[in-house]
Amino acid sequence: MEEAMKIPPGELPWGGLQRLSLLDYPGRVASILFVKGCNFRCPFCYNPQLVRGEGREIPTQEILDYLKRRKGWIDGVVITGGEPTLYPGLVEFLRELKDEGLEVKLDTNGSRPDLLRELLEEGLVDYVAMDIKAPLREESYSRVAGVPLHPREIRESLDLLLSSRIDYELRTTVVPTLLGEGEILEIAGEIKGAKRYCLQQFRRTPFHLDERFSRVPPYPREFLERIREKISGYFGECLVRG
Repeated sequence: MEEAMKIPPGELPWGGLQRLSLLDYPGRVASILFVKGCNFRCPFCYNPQLVRGEGREIPTQEILDYLKRRKGWIDGVVITGGEPTLYPGLVEFLRELKDEGLEVKLDTNGSRPDLLRELLEEGLVDYVAMDIKAPLREESYSRVAGVPLHPREIRESLDLLLSSRIDYELRTTVVPTLLGEGEILEIAGEIKGAKRYCLQQFRRTPFHLDERFSRVPPYPREFLERIREKISGYFGECLVRG
């Protein structure tokens, strides 16, 4: 897998800031921060510029200054990417957010369980959304993640969330040509007992990492709803999103 971008200590490679979202952090008004760089190469990814570490970079201090000014207007911050857990500096950054009284939602691919464990043990995140890309088999996960990958780290991160008291969701983007009903049922069996599982609709855009996915139509929503009905008893909550 590709590693994190090389950055100075204490910095994070921020590639974007969405000032306000009512959707991305359940029950919260939040700002969204996008980190550059990712160790996966999911072909259907619609943030290729972030994944490849391209484009303008926003200094960490500029981000912090903005968030401090927004206190009272926002409840929390969503940290997404890219893959935020590639960067050890995330720990200190989140300490600063917690000192400001902000709640934190982390989006992650689950490939860095050691850093995730540190964040959980220190109470630096309030909500974690973790992707389950495919059935937890090497061949399947490598195909969907776009890099050679044994999912042992994914399993370790999954176990951390399942055994924690934190609010979390597991989610799978259901991409035609990569995942079908059989694969989703297999995933559901592997994560049975999770608090919340989301089937995410694939969104076709002009900007996928592999441009061929711009021509792949999403599954009908009815297809996802039918799967949801089959697996909803496995989870505290099971949703179709998108």
